[in-house]
Amino acid sequence: MESASQPAPVSTKMLWAGRIVSALPALLLVFSAVMKMIKPASVLEGFVRLGYPESLILPIAGLELVCAVVYVVPRTAMLGAILLTGYLGGATATLVRVGEPFYGPVVAGVLVWGGLFLRDPRLRALIPFRCEAA
Repeated sequence: MESASQPAPVSTKMLWAGRIVSALPALLLVFSAVMKMIKPASVLEGFVRLGYPESLILPIAGLELVCAVVYVVPRTAMLGAILLTGYLGGATATLVRVGEPFYGPVVAGVLVWGGLFLRDPRLRALIPFRCEAA
């Protein structure tokens, strides 16, 4: 029986599934941050199209990178998921504002929380999807 302070351990398969699902948005965000730091013409054009000044490219890249790193460290993963939710919410709002498809950041956000749900028993304890029979 589970105690309130110690949730059930994670199975090896669930842990690896969570790691893989978590790696997808983390790698996407790291790639995006690196591209912002390199500043190819397509990134500069995208920033202008989205209505952001070029001076914000590096601060946004840094924020993106920090959020991704905080998310992949197991001890701070919950905080990272919260930070990434805010970041991806801003990306979604920006895309909605300019009338572009906004599914990418939404899917990334679902993967962030889905991966964390699979690899962290504390989150599963907070959000139970099934009820035990009485």
